[in-house]
Amino acid sequence: MLILGIILFGMLIGAGAQLILGRSGGGIDWTLAIVAGLVGSFVGGLLISLLAGDGVDLRASGIIGSLVGALIVTAGWRWYAGRSTTA
Repeated sequence: MLILGIILFGMLIGAGAQLILGRSGGGIDWTLAIVAGLVGSFVGGLLISLLAGDGVDLRASGIIGSLVGALIVTAGWRWYAGRSTTA
């Protein structure tokens, strides 16, 4: 049940990152949302939570870090996808 909750949280954070950056193509890319959410949550959320001294508890710093991490992953994915199609 915990794994399902982590995947759902990652998917929501990834979808939020796509909404903040603007959707290209009209809809949310759910594959990108899951990947960006999970990677961003792991890297950004864990890093910010540990730097803030909150540990691995679910706190606002971890959620903000997760969103920032997902924004970076989504922006990087879009940059790489745009670069490879134009070359």
